[in-house]
Amino acid sequence: MSTECSGVQLTLQPLGRRPVVARFDAAPITSDGGAVLLREVDRRINVLGRMAGCFVDHRDPGRIQHSLVELVSQRVLGLALGYEDLNDHDRLREDALLGVVVGRTEPGRALAGKSTLNRLELTPEDADASHRYKKVVAQPAALDDVLIDVFLEAHRTPPARIWLDLDATDDPLHGTQEGRFFHGYYGHYCYLPLYIFAGEHLLCARLREANVDAAAGAVDELERIIGRIRQVWPQVQIVIRGDSGFCREDLMAWCEASGVDYLLGLAKNPRLTAAIAEALERVATRYQETGKAAREFVELRYRTRASWSRERRVVGKAEHLAKGPNPRFVVTSLALAEVTAQVLYEELYCARGDMENRIKEQQLMLFADRTSAHTLRANQLRLYFASFAYVLLAALRRLGLAGTALAHAQCDTLRLKLLKIGAQLKRSVRRLYLSLSASYPLQELFAQVCANLQRYPLRC
Repeated sequence: MSTECSGVQLTLQPLGRRPVVARFDAAPITSDGGAVLLREVDRRINVLGRMAGCFVDHRDPGRIQHSLVELVSQRVLGLALGYEDLNDHDRLREDALLGVVVGRTEPGRALAGKSTLNRLELTPEDADASHRYKKVVAQPAALDDVLIDVFLEAHRTPPARIWLDLDATDDPLHGTQEGRFFHGYYGHYCYLPLYIFAGEHLLCARLREANVDAAAGAVDELERIIGRIRQVWPQVQIVIRGDSGFCREDLMAWCEASGVDYLLGLAKNPRLTAAIAEALERVATRYQETGKAAREFVELRYRTRASWSRERRVVGKAEHLAKGPNPRFVVTSLALAEVTAQVLYEELYCARGDMENRIKEQQLMLFADRTSAHTLRANQLRLYFASFAYVLLAALRRLGLAGTALAHAQCDTLRLKLLKIGAQLKRSVRRLYLSLSASYPLQELFAQVCANLQRYPLRC
């Protein structure tokens, strides 16, 4: 990021007999030279332009300096580059390269500052042209649709089967935000966002109050998402996957009525444990004989005494570890003829653990947990900004890094390795010239990413 000369000279430790001093007086230099890759990615998927189209702008066009596309792009790109706070943009707004990536064509004109971006986030749902400052209204339903569109467009041909992973996690709160509640499991005040992923594709990021069940609203979100998917892929098999927090009668019954399969964790209870008692005894004996963990899988037909409407297929894992017995259970609509018990648990159910890495990218690396605004609506919009920053970086990974050493790297690694490059932007009458650091160690990889992206057609 560029800086202005502050006139302050910093005295550092000498090198031999020579003093070492530093000042912020270099020509404008950016620390985010790799941001041009994000621009190349967005030109292929057009997510920032479509995201901007999900806002209603009541501002007078003759009185604005920052277009809606520029505001949205600046906020999302800032998160992707590692700048989580709006305060950061009072410096970032002078970064000439960020201006290029955002799409600002007028040289020398600064981007938006923190106050302008803050008004974008805090605009109420009922704002119109009569409001003095807050006149740009987000439309959440339209933003949700863009996430699904990006997922659908990423496939050249319809897949035979897709897995939709659901999970809830805590978003800790440290103020008096609207809708905060104390969550006994996590032990602090928080929100309880619901995430739905299809592989690495984010399909839903819904901020919720913490006084609800983990599965609250899941059926509504699935009905919306699957309805959109089946409009394009009517024959695709869809399987819902989640932990025991989503093993609820309404969700399973909806799946069964809608032709959707499911594979869900099932909390253990005395009846289930008794049903695999013999298998638990056998694996305990094997553990005593070998000293190694032992496991065995048991097929069951099971129905709860009150909450379930029907008998369902349950697979029990009888396992004995050094700490003792470790029984686990899953319930599924997938038939035994389609998948055996061991494959169902070890290969299909356990694969849902990768979703936790995606949530970690979203929450910790792209700052989806920076929900410090007072209203739930404003914090949901911040979650959307982080979500689209994830979409950009995931597309960079999918389109630009396929077949490279960073094909499966997490977002913070992509930022460190590909985006944080010292560079100077030079302008002439005919071109913009980006002078990247000659000592950048991954020059060949950077060139390969550019070449990979060139293979995909432009969308904007």
